[in-house]
Amino acid sequence: MSGSLSRICYRFFRTLANPTRLEIIELLREGPKSVKEIAKALNREQSLISHNLRPLLRCRFVFSERRKRERIYHLNRETIEKIFKTFTYHAEKYCPMQGKCLTELGIKRRKKEEAEKPVYISHL
Repeated sequence: MSGSLSRICYRFFRTLANPTRLEIIELLREGPKSVKEIAKALNREQSLISHNLRPLLRCRFVFSERRKRERIYHLNRETIEKIFKTFTYHAEKYCPMQGKCLTELGIKRRKKEEAEKPVYISHL
């Protein structure tokens, strides 16, 4: 991995490695919201929400637009949905125990269990 890609990945994951930011992203998956709406839904101070929106905006995980006197925030769905899909796939495959990732032995056992399952073929 090149030095510049390492820095990009570091900033990317550092931005996402924050529970409040992840909650904001999850909430914005439902649709666009103002800071006030986000703060109310997450039961947090508006200043904390604004503080956590800045890095999300800087990395373009979130976009904003002005509507009348307030800013409305919405997800960069092109990126975020792909990221969530990838994380979900990885978690289901390698971390099936409530976020605890499988060891190498656990992966081997899981593959063996999958291989031993019966296969049903239907003909149309």
